[in-house]
Amino acid sequence: MSTETSSDADLAALSPPLVWAQARSRVYEVGLAAALPALDVPLAEADGHTLAEPLAPRTDLPAFPTSSVDGWAVRGPGPWRIVGRVLAGTTPAPLTEDGTTVEIATGAMVPTGASAVLRVEESRRTPEGFVEGVPRPAPEWRLPGEEAAAGEELLPAGTPVDPSVIGLAASCGHDTLRVRAQPRAALLVFGDELLTSGPPAEGRIRDALGPAVPAWLRRYGCQVRTTDVVGPVADTLPAHEAALRQALAEADLVCTTGGTMHGPVDHLHPALAALGADYVVNTVAVRPGFPMLLARVVGADGRTRFIAGLPGNPQSAVIALVSLVAPLLAGLAGRPIPVLAHATLAGPVPGRGDYTHLALVRLDRVAGTAHPVRHVGSAMLRGLSGADGFAVIAPGTSGAAGDRVPVVPLPLFPGERTW
Repeated sequence: MSTETSSDADLAALSPPLVWAQARSRVYEVGLAAALPALDVPLAEADGHTLAEPLAPRTDLPAFPTSSVDGWAVRGPGPWRIVGRVLAGTTPAPLTEDGTTVEIATGAMVPTGASAVLRVEESRRTPEGFVEGVPRPAPEWRLPGEEAAAGEELLPAGTPVDPSVIGLAASCGHDTLRVRAQPRAALLVFGDELLTSGPPAEGRIRDALGPAVPAWLRRYGCQVRTTDVVGPVADTLPAHEAALRQALAEADLVCTTGGTMHGPVDHLHPALAALGADYVVNTVAVRPGFPMLLARVVGADGRTRFIAGLPGNPQSAVIALVSLVAPLLAGLAGRPIPVLAHATLAGPVPGRGDYTHLALVRLDRVAGTAHPVRHVGSAMLRGLSGADGFAVIAPGTSGAAGDRVPVVPLPLFPGERTW
């Protein structure tokens, strides 16, 4: 964990940037140490959350023997006399006499005393009204506990909740799930030069991050309201400090765009010092994306809040999101740090000297290949719009066609399981 404090801000600007992989691990561990509290939510509201405790069935699954086919539950050798019918959702009377049978529906409870289930398509009726046929050797019903035993751990804590998990939880008899609270996030857009509507003109550029960053944060599982997006914030230290204090009063994570350098109108570092913030990461050796930062403050309630300083260039800001914010949020949710998949480069990717290069790629998931895309300048979004993630080119290396490299995926939906 970083020992750097807010009083070291000037020295931090001169310190070497942190290696990308180390920065990613550090912010995850810090997030995990500050994992959000657990709460119980109804199944219908659990999508996108993270399990705070293992998921286990309340009974054996299935809880009783159930027929896997439509047919006849029989006792003893045939032919069998029909003595009733069993539908799903009912409790049948036992079969107590050999030579008897009940019609049974798929999913219905198999009556006590049944020796076999005969498929309807393999049965026939005699003129006298009896049922004949030869049951298959293997039982045509599901045994209690065949899928899981009561109390057996099916999914560990830290599992993202998606529709399949919700369905499994319902089948286990749960009405609610114990999950981690979703992080509340806010965004502060810095920069007097930004326009919030219309085309760029007269030296001013359109703000692309104010509309986009909240959508990325939601895909990482955050709650972001429209009122949580503020800006452009005036390029003064008092305005920056006031905006940060107001956002931190409610948010677990405050992202800022721009102002991460130490220029005459870059007020983020002095504002962090005024807040008594502690740097977790201050600059990362990655291109594009330099400089970025993550700091933390402890509120009056004793809870830790985080500030992620994203660069003002749009692609660089997204790289800061995947590098620092995504692993932080995984920790806050109690999830494992995402393991990076690998793909084979379909074309060359240049290195960036002593810096990690995160290069935009389009993935062919069938072939397992990563195709470099065009228009990848740090201020460009055209390449990002057609990409699936970033190929990781290690410091001091370059990527050649045929190389296997890690890939940082871009999220598509909240809690999405990556390829």
